[in-house]
Order: sequence, then C-alpha cells, then structure tokens
Amino acid sequence: MTAAANEIARLREQINEYNYRYYVLDDPSVPDAEYDRLMEQLKALEAEHPELVTDDSPTRRVGAKPADGFAEVQHEIPMLSLDNAFDDEQLHDFDRRIRERLNYKGEHLQYACEPKLDGIAISLLYENGKLTRGATRGDGATGEDITFNVRTIDSVPLKLRGKGWPQRIEVRGEIYMPKAGFEALNDRARQQGDKIFMNPRNAAAGSLRQLDPAITAQRPLEMCCYSVGIVEGSELPAMHDAVLKKLNEWGFRINPEMRVVQGIQACIDYHSELAEKRGNLPYDIDGIVFKVNELALQERLGFVSRAPRWAIAYKFPAQEEMTVLQDVEFQVGRTGAITPVARLEPVLVGGVTVSNATLHNADEIERLGVRIGDTVIVRRAGDVIPQIVSVIKEKRPENSRAIVFPDHCPICDADIEKVEGEAVARCTGGISCPAQSKRAIQHFASRKAMDIEGLGDKLVDQLVDRGMLQSIADIYRLEAEQLAGLERMAEKSATKLIEAIEKSKQTTFARFLYALGIREVGEATAQTLAVSFGDIPSLQKADEETLLELPDIGPIVAAHICGFFANEHNNDIIQRLLDAGITWPAPEQPAEGEQPLAGKTIVLTGELNHYSRSEAKERLQQLGAKVTGSVSAKTDM
Repeated sequence: MTAAANEIARLREQINEYNYRYYVLDDPSVPDAEYDRLMEQLKALEAEHPELVTDDSPTRRVGAKPADGFAEVQHEIPMLSLDNAFDDEQLHDFDRRIRERLNYKGEHLQYACEPKLDGIAISLLYENGKLTRGATRGDGATGEDITFNVRTIDSVPLKLRGKGWPQRIEVRGEIYMPKAGFEALNDRARQQGDKIFMNPRNAAAGSLRQLDPAITAQRPLEMCCYSVGIVEGSELPAMHDAVLKKLNEWGFRINPEMRVVQGIQACIDYHSELAEKRGNLPYDIDGIVFKVNELALQERLGFVSRAPRWAIAYKFPAQEEMTVLQDVEFQVGRTGAITPVARLEPVLVGGVTVSNATLHNADEIERLGVRIGDTVIVRRAGDVIPQIVSVIKEKRPENSRAIVFPDHCPICDADIEKVEGEAVARCTGGISCPAQSKRAIQHFASRKAMDIEGLGDKLVDQLVDRGMLQSIADIYRLEAEQLAGLERMAEKSATKLIEAIEKSKQTTFARFLYALGIREVGEATAQTLAVSFGDIPSLQKADEETLLELPDIGPIVAAHICGFFANEHNNDIIQRLLDAGITWPAPEQPAEGEQPLAGKTIVLTGELNHYSRSEAKERLQQLGAKVTGSVSAKTDM
C-alpha cells in the first residue's frame, strides 16, 4: 500500500506541475501524449485503490486555477473535461457502458461526431441576445474573465442573429488558430527576433490570455461552438446536432465535418475517415468527440467525477512526442546550404516512426538552446518534415554536448561561409561538391520541375558516385545499356527510365527555369520570368534594373538571377540541355482583360474538391494571381 500511495502522490505532483505549465503559464513542458499516459496511470492506480482517492486529485478536476491577471468567473454549470479512448476496443467499451446504463434495447444508438479542435475551451454568455461575458474553462468550476479579448475575434458574434434565442444562453466552444495563421505569426516572430510558438494550440492560448486586448486583436483566432451551458427563457431542440444547427443560425461557426451516425462501428469508420483527412484540414485536430445525440439520454446518463458519461474523445496518434537527441549531422543542399539534421532515439509520432528531424540552421539551434543528449519535443504535422520544437531542460544530462557547426564542408572539405544578413551557412565548393551536384540533379528531376519518373534520390546518388552523372545535362546522355547494370535496375526499368527522360524534353518554360535551381526562384517567380521574357536569350540579357520592374522580384532575387546567368558554366549547361532537345511552347501572352486575378495574392489551404494543389495553383497563375504558401499581410484570398 505504501508503494501505491507513493506512486499516486508522485503522479499527482507531476500532473499538477504540467497543468500549471499548460493552463496558467501557457508554456507546456511535455507533449499531450506524455500527459495522457500519466493521467491514465493515475486513473488506473486510483481505481485499484479507491481508499486513496482525494478531492484534490487531478482526476477530479479539469485544469489548474486561473492566473492572477484576470477576474475570476464562477461557472454556473461546471465546464467538465472528457474521458479519452485510444483504440477501437475502448470505444466499444464506452458504447457498451452506455447501453447497459440506459438498458437500451434498440439496435444502434445515435451519435453526434465532431472533430476535436486543438484549442482553448471557452464560455460565452449572451443576455437578451448580446454578449455580456467571455470566460476560460480554468479548473472547470472557476475560469478567467476574458470578455474584452473574445470581443476582438471576428467569429464570436457580439449580437445574436435571427430570433427565438433564449433570454439567457451560455454558448461553449473552442478558440483555436488555423494552421496558415499560425505559420504567418511565427514567420513574423522570427523576422522580428521574438519568441515563436510551439504549436497552434500554444499560440491560441498565449494570444487569448493577453492583458492587452489590442494584441489579441492582431492574432488570427477563430471560434467554433460545440455545446451550451445555461439556457433560460426558451427551449432548445431535443437533439445535440439540432442545437448546434440552431446556434449556427444565430451566428456561430460550427464544424463542417460534423456528422450524425448510427452505432459505434459508424463512429469508428468516421474516425478513420477523418484521420486520413487530418493533414489537409486548415486547423489542427487531435481526435474526434462522440456524443450521444439525444439530450434526454444525456441527462439520464449524467456525469462521473470530471467527465460526462455520454461523451468520449477518441484521440489520434500524437503529433508531438518526447525523445532524446542522440547526435547531429550536417547535410549539404543543392545551393550549398548546410542543414543540421538531428538524429533521434526513434519515437512514434503521428503514427510514423521518427528518427530524424530538421534543426534548420545555427540560429535555430541557438534559439532552442538544444544540446546533444537533451530530451526534446519533436513535432510532425501531416506531411511536414519532423522538427524539434522545444527542449526539456530539466532532463538535461550532465554529459550533454554543444552542437558545433563545421568550418569546412563535410562532403568536399571546401570552406563554409555565412553571408551577413542570411541565417544559412553555405559550402563554397559549388558544382565541384558532390553533394550539391546530387541535390541539383534530384531537384531537376523532381515532379514540379522536369518530372522524370523513376529518377529518384537513391538512383541519383548511385549515378553520381559512379561518375555517370556530373551535371543535370548528363541526364540526357544516359543509355539503357548503362543503366541496366546498376543495382536494382533491370532492363525493363532502365528502358522505362530512358522513356521518361525522353518524355521530359517536352516541358514548359516556367518548369525549365524552376528546374535549373536558381537561388530564390520558386515556381511563382519562374512563372513570372517565363511570361515576362518568353525565351532564354532574352532572360540572359536582362539586368537587375529590368528584373526589379517585375512583380515580387526584389534586389536579392534579382541579384541571384543575374549572377546565375553571368556564370559561363551555367550557360554552357543550359545550351547542352537545349541541344539535347528540350523544348517548350511559347508562353501565351494573355490579352488585356484576360487576367481577372492580376495583382492578387492567394493562399491555397485545406482539401480541394476538383483540382490537385498543383493544378489549382497553375490555373490561378494563368488568371494572373500570385500563389504563395502562407498567409501574410499581402494575402488577398
């Protein structure tokens, strides 16, 4: 019994500390998955030893007490948390418990399914249709009055729309930060040398709890409702989904992915479907909430300690996990950029085993304060390259080592230089550096460039190492007989690759320019150059002054373009490519008035129904738009 009591005390102390860091300081020190594991351990121990359960246990409350900066708000109806499920079996157990408690004889219970937004729970009180108070959840019984802050959020109605709303109604929901807004916020912070946020949830919390509402007003926050609390002066519909639709009529955002299904297997199917779409959603979700849809049944089921019996959150695999940084290696990119890559103790993040993560550059290492041997939090969201987002310095071992940037290229031993004003250090070896040559060839063959199917990274490595490729122009001198003798390269594969190389000769001027790998020339800039100059000779003659007249080309990009075409080696490579037969149709010059989106900057995000991302981008560019990857002050749509 002593051992169990000691372990329970240790877990409570640890969870309370994490609660304080998460809810009060807005500075989480561990990923959600680690917190969930500790909470599950504590629940299991308390279930085994009910005599050790106390009212102040973290299992009997939701969060931590509010900070001192805001007035306290007593919730008239407690804002409780949800129990979690982590696999299908636990979800079936949830359904079984409900059916037994209700003595339910029907075939299937009806469930409302809602994505679990990764944000901050909020309570909004409306009296006679007007917003009178906004409060955080806090510890579930007592929250913080943040009325002035929530009033700055466009998706929070200050006055209810329509008619028929209760005289007094409390609307509950989640305030969150969309992914595009989060990236733009962090980009600005990096440029200004300010603190960057670890994830969108952390950014939303920090934004919402500003003592100055003017700061909150500058942050890209959204609010989505998911339930009600106090309702006085009118009756609401009998079904949960109908209540949300009524709130939508009164001016509140509800999640478009919400669905009502019959039976627990349909809930599992919905969970699988959303798991596949998760990476393409414009906001972070960390699971799905399933609720018994009929409110009368919810009332019969009631609550237990800190959670309702009629709802559960089926969590997705965590996008953040804790692991150990074992070493750092330095990779060389096609432009000579030296990128530190963290070698991690393998860990499962978002359902994928992660053993490497990017550290970006020396400035990022300094900002994180990370050392070899540190315990770190690594994040992987969708298809984004895993990255280290923070260091748990309390766990730093005595034998940790500083990360030292090399003075010489780890591949060709040429000097490494860092240009003033740039964060990136670069190898000065140029095309003589095998790593830069490999990366340049891989980029040239990539899908958005020349799209040579079958010429993957490993094959490029092999061809360069054997001396069969020294530049991108050598690709068009390859023969099937040469390739057939390579590792994992049979005659049929070699023939298909030669066919793909031949097919790539028919391209567009914009793709060709992008494939050349000119520094700072991405797809949008390549498109601008293609439309503006039409052919290689015209572009080769352009000076910086001419280039600066084009939209979105500044002094740095113009200098890189001029420098590239001033290099005789580069011009020789281009001529060899043209001699090999690479051609493209002349870019169509749009007639006056045929570019209705000219001058507009557009960001594509989320899942598109009728186009692939690249197809939509190309079509928008044809209509005159500039398509960028993140929201900024210049974004029009």
